[in-house]
Amino acid sequence: MNERILIRPYGPGDADATIEIFLCAIRQVSSKDYLPAQIEAWAQVEDRGLWAERRISRPAWIAEIDGKPVGFSDLTSDGCLDMMFVHPEFQGLGIASRLLSRVEEEAQKLGFRRIYAEASRTARPFFERKGFRVITKQIVEKRGQSLENFLMEKLYG
Repeated sequence: MNERILIRPYGPGDADATIEIFLCAIRQVSSKDYLPAQIEAWAQVEDRGLWAERRISRPAWIAEIDGKPVGFSDLTSDGCLDMMFVHPEFQGLGIASRLLSRVEEEAQKLGFRRIYAEASRTARPFFERKGFRVITKQIVEKRGQSLENFLMEKLYG
């Protein structure tokens, strides 16, 4: 694993960096798995304040390399790994794996017996490699576009 990757708690000043990572990852990485109109509908943050509130209201983490935010993830109170995105320029370095390890550590500390995610087509192979299984395929609506994703879970103990 890359020792240059630091995982730290999300802070109030991290909203802009996480929004940039989210938008770039969808537009540049997920674009291989979804149509342009679907990407356009998905890659939007209409309320930066609400975005920041959601991240700060739950356990959330930033992955940094040399002080630069390069990825993020969070965990809801019911065990949902709600978001995990890595900036396109930093794919393949183990960042998502490190973030997932931190999420799993927190979930187990909180006594969760499972975590789940609604994984995109892009993220599904990563989660499968990490021991998640598909429960069902879903179609979600985003700004008039239908996007396929997968409800996936990983059980503990």
